[in-house]
Amino acid sequence: MNDLTIQLTETEGRCLYQQIYEHIRDEIRRGELLEGEKLPSTRSLSEYLQVARSTVDFAYGQLVAEGYVEARPCRGYFVSHVEELFHLSEEDTLSPSMAEGAEKSRDKKTERENILYDFSPHAVSLKDFPYATWKKITKNILVDANSEMFALGDAQGDEQLRETISRYLHSSRGVNCSPEQIIVGAGTDYLFMLLEKILGRHVPVAMENPTYKRAYRVFQSFAYEIKALPMDGNGMDVGKLRKSGARVAYVMPSHQYPTGVVMPIGRRHELLKWAAEEKDRYLIEDDYDSEFRYKGKPIPSLQASDREGRVIYMGTFSKSIAPAIRVGYMVLPPKLLQVYRKNCGFYASTVSRIDQRILNEFIRDGYFERYLNKMRKIYRARHDFLLGHLSAFEKEFVISGENAGLHILLTSRSKIPEKELIEAAAQEGVKLYGISDACMGQDSIKNTAYENTILLGYGALEEGELEQGLALLEKAWAPYLAM
Repeated sequence: MNDLTIQLTETEGRCLYQQIYEHIRDEIRRGELLEGEKLPSTRSLSEYLQVARSTVDFAYGQLVAEGYVEARPCRGYFVSHVEELFHLSEEDTLSPSMAEGAEKSRDKKTERENILYDFSPHAVSLKDFPYATWKKITKNILVDANSEMFALGDAQGDEQLRETISRYLHSSRGVNCSPEQIIVGAGTDYLFMLLEKILGRHVPVAMENPTYKRAYRVFQSFAYEIKALPMDGNGMDVGKLRKSGARVAYVMPSHQYPTGVVMPIGRRHELLKWAAEEKDRYLIEDDYDSEFRYKGKPIPSLQASDREGRVIYMGTFSKSIAPAIRVGYMVLPPKLLQVYRKNCGFYASTVSRIDQRILNEFIRDGYFERYLNKMRKIYRARHDFLLGHLSAFEKEFVISGENAGLHILLTSRSKIPEKELIEAAAQEGVKLYGISDACMGQDSIKNTAYENTILLGYGALEEGELEQGLALLEKAWAPYLAM
């Protein structure tokens, strides 16, 4: 336990020991100090606060007497179990704004506790992750580690990892690039930050609507002028793109989130033609989950068809391996690579060299390919199982987005409000997600083909859980299904 940061003041009527006592008491009541957490020793805290040790002794003694803290012989002071006391006195000790925040926190906790099945479109299965293999690679690397591995390393990422990613992208996605064009970063947020330095500020960016909300918020933070373009059945409408005045277009051609649209080759060529018409136009291709496709042949990346150096290709291992593997990568066209080296070359890599080495060996030695093939089979089985058990919903809902990814879409034929569907499901312990969460602007989804749409994710649910979750969902939506 670190020393407590307590602001002591020379206030008449409130001696120092009382201020220490009240601070620790309130921290425990608010849940900032948790049951079983060790407090600093009286000597340590008195030296840190520059007060007499007896002052801290008095404060701790009062806390022990009231049951907030317990003294364990030869071990020190620890926070006691005071859950009932916390709930009884919380409103008396918190300000109105803090009480409201605590109430919301409790509501969220209660909501989590009431969830039996979470159909999150973002969740992946972690039960089948090759923990033993990852542990073995990590152990071998640490055993063989030398001083070089603990040095800063290349700003773009270790050369061996970039070489491995380059080979993987070429064989699996048709991406044409050299290792020098690849930049490795801790997630796409960091890579987006670099893009702002490369493309410049206040750039007009076109995005499909609905879209990946996190990218939208990151672009917003850059003060980009965002053009929200409605989609047609093939993705971004190039005619509307031309009229928008955008300089950059952010697209997900292999599997658009959240609609699940797979952009056909004709529309891809239209986008490439648009980009080539002006010297400073670019396409950002977010290829976030292209590994999971269940119908038809794999479609090469948009970058694979780029002959003019107009596509910025971005990918991540968060979906294909695990969310905790915070490693993303970006492939820059040669022209933008020069800008990066001039404007951003001094930024240090945000991924540990040890993590890069582990990931490199995981991919290079074939473990990644075997794991990916295994997960494709698992996700396909869950995908097919889910679709096979949706017959009861087909009368009221249009099913779409089922050709790739880890979620499908259910759109109400009767225009039942999304919020109403989600709340009805929550009453039975089923957590659902609406498409409005992925929309830009409050009314942007109105009068589109995706209004009244629910996202049904299946990546983290096994077949038995899917069956039970759907049974509860059928019960929750019984009034609508009988219409």
